[in-house]
Amino acid sequence: MLTRRRFVGYSALSSAVLAFPSWLRSGFGQTQAGTAQRPLRLAILGSVYHLGSNLQTIGDRFLVGYPDQGDWHLPNVQVVSVYVDQRVRRSNARPTEFARAMSGTQRIGQRQHAAERPPIAQTAQQSQQRQSPEGLEEPGPLSDLSEQRSQEFGFRLCRNIPEALRCGGSRIAVDAVLAIAEQGGDTPYSSNDMGQILLPTYDWFEQCVHVFEEENHVVPYFNHKRLSFSFPEAQNMVQTAEQMKFPLLAGSSMPITWRLPDVDIPLGAPVEEAVMVGLGRFDGMDFDALDAMQSMLERRKGGETGVKAVQLLEGDDVWAARKAGRWSEDLMSSALSRSDTPLGLTVLDGRTQDLAAPGVLEQLVKDPAAYCIEYNDGTRATLLMLNGAIRDFNISARVAGHGLVSTQFFMPPAPNQTYSACLAAKIEHMVQTRNAPYPVERTLLTTGLLEACLRSRHRLNQRLETPQLAVRYQSPAESQYART
Repeated sequence: MLTRRRFVGYSALSSAVLAFPSWLRSGFGQTQAGTAQRPLRLAILGSVYHLGSNLQTIGDRFLVGYPDQGDWHLPNVQVVSVYVDQRVRRSNARPTEFARAMSGTQRIGQRQHAAERPPIAQTAQQSQQRQSPEGLEEPGPLSDLSEQRSQEFGFRLCRNIPEALRCGGSRIAVDAVLAIAEQGGDTPYSSNDMGQILLPTYDWFEQCVHVFEEENHVVPYFNHKRLSFSFPEAQNMVQTAEQMKFPLLAGSSMPITWRLPDVDIPLGAPVEEAVMVGLGRFDGMDFDALDAMQSMLERRKGGETGVKAVQLLEGDDVWAARKAGRWSEDLMSSALSRSDTPLGLTVLDGRTQDLAAPGVLEQLVKDPAAYCIEYNDGTRATLLMLNGAIRDFNISARVAGHGLVSTQFFMPPAPNQTYSACLAAKIEHMVQTRNAPYPVERTLLTTGLLEACLRSRHRLNQRLETPQLAVRYQSPAESQYART
């Protein structure tokens, strides 16, 4: 319905667009039309900025807006600075002009021999490469987007994190920080002997804290997904935020996306066991799945009291554990029944198929994994990664007095990936109110859970006691997932 207030707002926006055509080119992004308050200034720290990266799907929400509650929402937040780790690392690794001159491929005062010349034929990516004004070698428009977005939306591209917080000046010039370190693709991070990607989340956080301390001024901080690959580092991040009294929020989009059906565990209800099914690889989507599972289990009676032990099983050991009753068959069947992406016969010829029937999963899934979790209060939970059987994430929990509570964590497809809009709304809430909508301790626990499970795998899939994971907190009374 077009109300008078909305009509006036659209009319004002249209007039502004006519006066400033650059706003039209940016899709009405970064506009303050209809707002009386100065937009809050946001610094974004990211690994890579290309189509489909987390920085692009989340960061762009603050440039052009996002769908929210059945309308298009333009946040009163302005991105003023962006630090892209890959750009800076590439720049630092690029040889200087002197080094190039002294190399054998180009000598001063000499003609280049034919054998030393680069071949005429180049790959598409090489032919698109160009030099940015900062001297950084950039891929073409289908790859790195940072310079293009900077020119379009007017934010500052920074060469280090303190510069991003100060926008090139001598004082903090932002009202919040959004940190999005990610793995995969062309990100420049190495792995340790447990297979963990050594994301620089803690280093980025520490650099920001150093600026906060120097200037005795703090701002809200959001850390995308796990806090760190190291649980002690993650603990330090949470403790530092508490001591310095700035809001800290973290985690993935899966806990706050839509659910099919729209259900949650009743607050304070006793939970006996839960089984979640999904897909992914180690140190990847398993964190998102653990984060989503925790967002439901934290609502159980007594609140969260932490995890007693974990064990990560692989291959045939998963099927042996199933036969031994390590998790409940009815819970696994219930979770699988919520999937909208069954593979097997359903893909082959359209027939529906009971994935939980004997032998079906064993035939479809060649590399199963089971993350077995024992909570301090006796609750049991299992995350089953079933590549080849399904392509979505679903959970079922046995709740006293309520039977089986099951749902799917809905993840809309690319390129829009509207679940990132749900996360952007939570980030905006924290920036505007300076209060985290849900406790960062959830992400602290799931960070530690993933590290402990990977350590179990590294130790030949042993069961490990986890006294360090005695993380206590209370879930917010109101469910935080999208309910439109």
